Amino acid sequence: MTAMDLSDERLRQRPGLRGYGASLLDRIRSGELGMIPVVAGLVVIWTVLQVLNPIFLSSTNLVNLTMECVPVGIVALGIVCVLLVGQIDLSVGSISGLSAAIMAVLFVNQSWPAWIAVLTAVAAGIGIGLLYSLVHNRVGIPSFVITLAGLLSFLGLQLKALGTSGSVNLPYDSALVRFAQLWFVPAWLSYVLVVAAAAGLFVVGYLHASKRRTAGLSARSLRFLLVRSGLLLAGLGFAVWYLNRTRGVGWMFVLFVALALLLHYGLTSTKWGKSLYAVGGNVEAARRAGINVNLVYTSAFVLCTTLAAVGGILAAARLAAANQSSGGGDVNLNAIAAAVIGGTSLFGGRGTAFAAVLGILVIQSISSGLTLLSLDSSYRFFVTGVVLLLAVGVDSLARRSRASHGRG
Repeated sequence: MTAMDLSDERLRQRPGLRGYGASLLDRIRSGELGMIPVVAGLVVIWTVLQVLNPIFLSSTNLVNLTMECVPVGIVALGIVCVLLVGQIDLSVGSISGLSAAIMAVLFVNQSWPAWIAVLTAVAAGIGIGLLYSLVHNRVGIPSFVITLAGLLSFLGLQLKALGTSGSVNLPYDSALVRFAQLWFVPAWLSYVLVVAAAAGLFVVGYLHASKRRTAGLSARSLRFLLVRSGLLLAGLGFAVWYLNRTRGVGWMFVLFVALALLLHYGLTSTKWGKSLYAVGGNVEAARRAGINVNLVYTSAFVLCTTLAAVGGILAAARLAAANQSSGGGDVNLNAIAAAVIGGTSLFGGRGTAFAAVLGILVIQSISSGLTLLSLDSSYRFFVTGVVLLLAVGVDSLARRSRASHGRG
């Protein structure tokens, strides 16, 4: 018996692995590229950098790469949320710097307990998001202008908070600094987490398939679910084994992955996530469908500024200091570029949480590889800019292809 959804020839799927490959090729031709461009780009970049410098893919360098990508990667997770609703936040760098300054001043200068200082800094990020959404929803000022003003204003507040010294050093023996620099997952526990991840993927896929079959819809076969989980187990197991040859997997990187998984669940399995995509795809249609558009905008802004604050605190912990350059430089550009390079559309309505993870891996790989080659920042900016242009170009072409195939 044919499943209810496959009675529509547009949704019909070919059986077997060959059929799956043909269906995948059809989706690519129609512009449904998914993560393919960024994964292919990452493979090319890693191959080129490894050929130019054999140290690049060493375990030691990859451990450093995973730790360095976390602060801006978390900021990029928030950027994904605002891009999904067709908005932008240009002030995430300033917010991360201000949050780092607040945390450092309260923790070191005012001798507050570290966890209260961290919560206060995160609360500041939440407050900024609420302010942005209030101005956007009530006054109607575009997010580009609001956050551009925020970029300048919060940079001023950051400098004021740091005072004349311009820098606050964090104690090296504090839990915050040790978490960002020295705490790594024990080897045995890292393998347990890998098995748990593969088992979790299988259980979630099995429950999802069962629910679809009960509803009379097509679903993934048990063999497909087992093969997919087996591949994840093998891939993650090899990566963890390789990283464990030196220091292993940092707890800070585990936090980054956990936040990405949490956001992925929210975007794909909750009413809030579907509303986010709906508003980004067509705001007027979403409004007529009964979605509270202003509330969706508020959630996106607040999530973005909150994650920017968290990223700033972790960056300060990684550096063991908050100073006038915290959140400055290329934090804004890298966070936005990571989301876009990872596959989040600048036109709204398309993107995933994993876009931030893959995008920041691309940017950090370029930075790490060029540093190993003793090339200065000019090359890093140039190469990152070219990759960003390619990512946006691929997105534009895919969008045009989807429109020509009637996929919107």
